Amino acid sequence: MKFDMAELGVRDRYKLIAGLIVPRPIALVSTVSPDGEANAAPYSFFNAFAEEPPIVILGLGRNSNGAAKDTTNNIRDVGEFVVNLVDEGIAEAMNVTAIDFPPEVSEIDVAGFTLEPSLKVRPGRIREAPVSLECRRFVTLQPGAERYIALGEVLMIHTRDGLVDPSTLRVDRDLYRPIGRLSGSGYCHTNDRFDMPRDSYEEWRRKHGRP
Repeated sequence: MKFDMAELGVRDRYKLIAGLIVPRPIALVSTVSPDGEANAAPYSFFNAFAEEPPIVILGLGRNSNGAAKDTTNNIRDVGEFVVNLVDEGIAEAMNVTAIDFPPEVSEIDVAGFTLEPSLKVRPGRIREAPVSLECRRFVTLQPGAERYIALGEVLMIHTRDGLVDPSTLRVDRDLYRPIGRLSGSGYCHTNDRFDMPRDSYEEWRRKHGRP
């Protein structure tokens, strides 16, 4: 079976991409407007991109009216944002922030989140999140009408106490329980894991009897 993307409408392209490229990490992005209005919204077209410089990437879509979302406008106008990663403990609250509330309603307050001051950027970080990445806009691309890709340089990482060993920088995978995004209303846990060490070329040769 094959699908020519040029022959598909936008909704069908999204359906395939969102359904096949899974699971995806979830970025609960907190921003602030030039007037100081705080905002938070979840995005799963998100991932790490590089370590030198440390870069994350966000795919920002349109709101229900077809216009750019507040997150997009705030990143464009202020140039800073915080990616708060989502674990099992804040999954339901994250889902609340995805609701299209009217402008006078704060999704942060309704979800029960607490904003704490960041150290290097203006938007606050969500205290309840297991990990928060303070980011400065690196570059913004506009591949389509009101569709944006934002690359952010990570300036500061905050983690919940106990998640990272400060001497080795290894993450405790038993304590860190992020969720993954599937398609539609689907999500997945990440506690069913397996290890698969990578052989060196020499080890592979020995295992397979190659000279």
